[in-house]
Amino acid sequence: MSDISRSERPAMIRERLCHALDVRHIDVRDDSHLHAGHAGAKAGGGHYHVQVISDDFTGQARLQRHRLVYDAMGDAIRDDCIHALSIEALTPAEAEPPKPTASE
Repeated sequence: MSDISRSERPAMIRERLCHALDVRHIDVRDDSHLHAGHAGAKAGGGHYHVQVISDDFTGQARLQRHRLVYDAMGDAIRDDCIHALSIEALTPAEAEPPKPTASE
């Protein structure tokens, strides 16, 4: 798994999450450059941030949502293709901007 180039990893993350979850929106950001010199960066694993909006998170606690994401990533994390993954897992309702009130 670690033979996937760093430039291909965001697409791989996106693909795995879209395959495992009913994704309404996904944004994957490579933050590896922010961790230059970090032990995990030297080993080849990248640091990524993912925002996933999915109905699958409805009724799920934060830990359960993160577990769904980690399960979807599978061997990419175990094989150190991904050293760190920051997860923002939201339902569509949580991701909607607040509606303006009559007084605004």
